[in-house]
Amino acid sequence: MAETNKSLKMQIFSIGGLVAVLIIVILVNLLFARTNLRLDMTEDKLYSLSQGTQNILRDLERDVRINFFYSQSIQNAPAHLRIYANRIIDILSEYEFQSGKKITFDIHDPKPDSEEEEWAQRYGIEGITLPAGETFYMGLVAMSADQEETIAFLDPTQEKRLEYDLTRTISRVQSSKSQKIGVMSGLPVFGEMPLNPGMAQRLPEPWYFIKELQSTYEVVQVNFNADTVPDDLDLLIIIHPKDISSSLEYAIDQYILRGGNALVFVDPYATRDMSAQHQVSSSSLPRLFEAWGISMAQDKAVVDFDFPTGLRTQNNLVESNPSWLSLSGDAFNKNALVTSQLDSMILPVAGAIQNTGNTDIKYEPLLQSSTNASLEDTFKLRFGTENLRRDFQPAGEKFDLAVKIEGKFKTAFPDGKPSENKNDEFSEPGLKKSVARSVLIVVSDTDLLWDDYYVSKQHFLGLQLVQFFNDNLNFFQNASEMLAGSDELIHIRSRGTFDRPFTRVQMLEKKAASQWLEREQALLRKAEETNHKLRELEKLKDASQKFVMSKEQEDEIQKFRDEKMSINQELRLVRRHLRSDIESLGTKVKFINIFLMPLLVSIAGLGYALYKRNKSRQS
Repeated sequence: MAETNKSLKMQIFSIGGLVAVLIIVILVNLLFARTNLRLDMTEDKLYSLSQGTQNILRDLERDVRINFFYSQSIQNAPAHLRIYANRIIDILSEYEFQSGKKITFDIHDPKPDSEEEEWAQRYGIEGITLPAGETFYMGLVAMSADQEETIAFLDPTQEKRLEYDLTRTISRVQSSKSQKIGVMSGLPVFGEMPLNPGMAQRLPEPWYFIKELQSTYEVVQVNFNADTVPDDLDLLIIIHPKDISSSLEYAIDQYILRGGNALVFVDPYATRDMSAQHQVSSSSLPRLFEAWGISMAQDKAVVDFDFPTGLRTQNNLVESNPSWLSLSGDAFNKNALVTSQLDSMILPVAGAIQNTGNTDIKYEPLLQSSTNASLEDTFKLRFGTENLRRDFQPAGEKFDLAVKIEGKFKTAFPDGKPSENKNDEFSEPGLKKSVARSVLIVVSDTDLLWDDYYVSKQHFLGLQLVQFFNDNLNFFQNASEMLAGSDELIHIRSRGTFDRPFTRVQMLEKKAASQWLEREQALLRKAEETNHKLRELEKLKDASQKFVMSKEQEDEIQKFRDEKMSINQELRLVRRHLRSDIESLGTKVKFINIFLMPLLVSIAGLGYALYKRNKSRQS
């Protein structure tokens, strides 16, 4: 009987224990159901809100309401859209949590002919038509007091910009004042119709960076025939100021002296200037640059064999062109906010900016070439890459491609404004020195702003989707935002990239390219020497031997062929070693991922099991 009671008590105790555990589990789930716990182990904290966003959320003055319109009831929507929508919901939850409920969001499912769909269309949310005929919505509107901002469609191909787009939208509904940026350009960045009378032409669209600028700021166009710069600008952007008038230069000078900031793009060889008509189109501001403590030669371009770009030739072959700079790694100043997190840029033919030694001005390089670079005359670029390779001699120093200068400047027009009246040289005195500090960013290339050099466009289900393949636009936007007065957003967009290149492989390729270049230069020099000797031998022949090859010529040609074969064998050996090193590196990575890591985990598990076993025996 005692045994039966004991057994019954143990059963009751066991059942009670299970019930207690169940209750604890339920309570723990209820307690942590709405708790946002996440450990971000990525190197660049790609899945956490950046410090810039946290600073903006901390300083919110008014509550923000976000309505996220997402067609979650469409079950056959493409998987990548549904995955991205969940990512958006996750990050909106993070915004809500980090803001202390100053930001709240609701999810609305705009089903066909529903009130939610009507509101989505009223707010300007754009739907895309799926293959089955349904309209899929994935956009949002942010509202605060009487301000509202809409993101019509959240493009999955721009996931790297998601936090920036959200934080920018939140910031804009906090203020009713829009910052004003003036743009003056010698290139058709606003999409002006090219002058070609008699031909029916479609009006070109504005360049993509202008559209992005207009989505954030009030953008005004300042014509090059103007002689004043508006006083109410937060930033002046100057692009390719070729043939600029002295009266407009004076207006820019006075704008800077009043404390204005400027973003300046000049170029020794503007490939996108279609009005040049086979002429080298260059631009600079030598008079203003001298007052700002910098200089740039208009007829010199940077040639860099460490940062070449693969370009397709007329023969449909791809060659590495060292005058088109594909910047990466050490080319970016990691201590500057504008460039601290950028990874890659393309500068199609850039000049070299130099510091002229004005000690009153703070000079900071933002983009630089490698030391395996030199300055070459721009007219040489027309003779092809082979000519550049043959004569190349590295300068052994880095050239500045973009710089930031700040301080109080002196006028470039000490005698006052140039007069349009020929009888009077100057018409007004103007400011002689800055009344406030100014910050200027000067870039030695204009072509980097052209769409094709940083963005690819495609149409998907009735919408134009864009994919950015480098940081050209990021650089422009970072510089614009910093100079226009806001630097918090820079920390957001510059957080890093989901693309992690194999830097070790890139280093091996760069090393092989350097060895290859040396031997290729030797071959080109040998060919030039052989051609010179052949021409000298040709001069020694009389008229009767004009079409007959002499024994000396045959020997010289054969000697060159033997030398060329030897050098080509060396080149093949260099390429073979490169492939061998890359394959060896790949084998090591595979071994670590497939065998070594599981082995280490297994050893750790066995060690822990043995430790627990010994501990239980001792107890």
